[in-house]
Amino acid sequence: MVRVLIYLVLVGVFAFGAVWVVDRPGELVLTWQGYRVETSVAVALAFVAALVCATVVLWNVMRWILAGPEAFALFRRNQRRAKGYKAIARGVVAVGTGDARQAGREASEARRLLGKEPLTLVLAAQAAQLAGDRTGAEAAFRAMTDSPETRSLGLRGLFVEAERRGDRAGAKALAEEAARQSPETPWAGQALFDFQCAERDWGGALSTLERLSANRLMDKAEVKRRRAVLLTAQATDGAAADPALAVKRAREAHGLAPDFVPAAALAGRLLAEQGDARKASKIVEATWAKAPHPDLAEVYVHAKPGDPALAKLKRAKTLAERSGDDPEGLLAVARAAIAAREFETARAAADKLISIRPTARACLLMAELEDIENGDTGSARQWLARALRAARDPAWVADGVASDTWAPVSPVTGRLDAFVWKVPVEETRPKLAADAWLDQRPGADASMIAPSAPSSVLPRKMPELMDPADAPPAAQAVSPKSVVSKVDAPKTEPAKTGLVEVVPPPKTETPAVAAALPTPPKPMAAKPTAAVFPLTRAPDDPGPAAAEPVDAVATKRFPADRPSF
Repeated sequence: MVRVLIYLVLVGVFAFGAVWVVDRPGELVLTWQGYRVETSVAVALAFVAALVCATVVLWNVMRWILAGPEAFALFRRNQRRAKGYKAIARGVVAVGTGDARQAGREASEARRLLGKEPLTLVLAAQAAQLAGDRTGAEAAFRAMTDSPETRSLGLRGLFVEAERRGDRAGAKALAEEAARQSPETPWAGQALFDFQCAERDWGGALSTLERLSANRLMDKAEVKRRRAVLLTAQATDGAAADPALAVKRAREAHGLAPDFVPAAALAGRLLAEQGDARKASKIVEATWAKAPHPDLAEVYVHAKPGDPALAKLKRAKTLAERSGDDPEGLLAVARAAIAAREFETARAAADKLISIRPTARACLLMAELEDIENGDTGSARQWLARALRAARDPAWVADGVASDTWAPVSPVTGRLDAFVWKVPVEETRPKLAADAWLDQRPGADASMIAPSAPSSVLPRKMPELMDPADAPPAAQAVSPKSVVSKVDAPKTEPAKTGLVEVVPPPKTETPAVAAALPTPPKPMAAKPTAAVFPLTRAPDDPGPAAAEPVDAVATKRFPADRPSF
C-alpha cells in the first residue's frame, strides 16, 4: 500500500512539472563549435530525458555482457546446491526408513554436489552408522570437528562410537573436550559426570555437578539429591581416615535429602561412635518418620553401646511407636526383646509381624524365638523350612542386582543413586497343600516338611503314597506307631508314580526318633531324588475342622548340592 501511494505521488509530481513547463513556453539557444541550435524548453527536456534513458540501457547492457561468465557460474552453483539439498532430503528420508543402500547413494550424491557441507557430513555419518560402517562414521564425525558449526556434533558422534567399541578412556577424553569447549552442552557434562561416578571420583563428580547446576542443565531437586549421594559416598570412603570430616559430609547430605536412609544411618553411626547419642538419635528419628529402615533401627537401638539390653529394648519401642505397625519397627522391637530375654514382648511383636506379612526375616525371627525361648527344635525347623517359601524381604536393588548393603553406584552400569530399597522380583509358584496347612497353623509342628521344590517335579495326585486309613484324624496327632509302620514296610525297590520316583526313607531302630526326625535321602551325584516325609502335628494342635481333609504326605525333591533341615 505504501509503495502504491509513493508511485501515485511521483506520477502526480511528474504531471505537474510537465504542465508547468508547457504553460511557460520559451526558447533555448545553444551555440557550440560554430553550431547554433534553437529549440523550445519542452523539446530540450524531452531530449535530455531520452538521452538519460539510453545511457541507462547502454550501461545495463554492458554490465550484463561483462558479468555474464560470473552470473552463469553462479547460476550453475545454485543449481548444484539445489540438487544437493534435494539429495540430502532424500537421504534423510532413506535413513528414517532404514534403507541403508539408498541413504549411502544419496550421501555420496550430496557430497559430490555440495562438498563438505555440514548437512552432507551429518547424512554421511548417519548412512554409515545405518550400514554398520564404523570406520566411515568416525571419518565423517572427525571431519565435523574441523568446522566450528559442527564441532560439538562431531565430538558427540565420536563419543558414541568410542562407547560402542568399549573405549572408555577415549570416550571420557572426548566428553572432557566437549565439556571444555561447550560447557552449556548437556550431553558432555552428563557423560563426564557418569564417568567420574563410575570411577568413584567423588570430588570431580561434585565439581561437574556444580557446573551442570550453574549452566541450568539440571533442576535444583535433582542437584540436591545427587549432591547428597556424592557426599554420602565421600563420607563412607573417608570415615576411617578422617571421622570428623566424614561426619560433616554425612550431616550435610542428610540436610540436603532428609529421606535418604544411607546418609542418616551413616551420620547417626559416626555420631554415636563419637559419643554424641543425642544428635545421632535426632537424625535417625527425622529420617525414620519418612522411610523406616532396618539400618536406622540398628543405629538407633545401639546409639549408646554401653547401655543394658533393657535400655536398648526401650529405645526400640520408642522408635517403633513413631511408625505404628510398620514391619521394620516390629522387627527392631522383637530382636531387642530377644536380646533382653523379654520373650513375651518379642512374641507379641513377632505375631503381629507374621499377621501383617510373613516374610523370610519374620520366619527366621520366629525360628530363633522358638529355639531360644522354648528350645523347641521341631518348631524352629518348621519356621526355617517356611522361611524358604516365604515372601522376600526388601533389599537394595539396582539394575537387577539385589544387595544387603547400599552402594552409591550400580555394580552393573556405574550409574549414581541406582540402588532402591524395594522387594526384589519374586518367582510365583502354585501353593502346595503342605504350605496351606502351615499358613493355617504357623505354630504347628511340621519340622519334617522339606523345602519346597518346583511344581514341575511334584505329582498332581498322590494316592499311591499313603492309604487313607493312615491319615491322622482331625483332632489327633499322628502316632509314632503309625509312622514307624509305614517306614518299616518291606520295600525292595523304589516305588514308581506317574511323575516322580519316590525313594522310601531308611529303617530306624528307634520308633520315636523316626517319627520326629526322619533321615532325608542321601544326595546323588547323577540326579536329584525325592523323599516321602509324613506330616505330624504338635500335641496342642487341634488341627483343622473334621469336615476338612488333611494332606498326609508332602513330596519334596532335594537337589544333590542343597542341604536339608
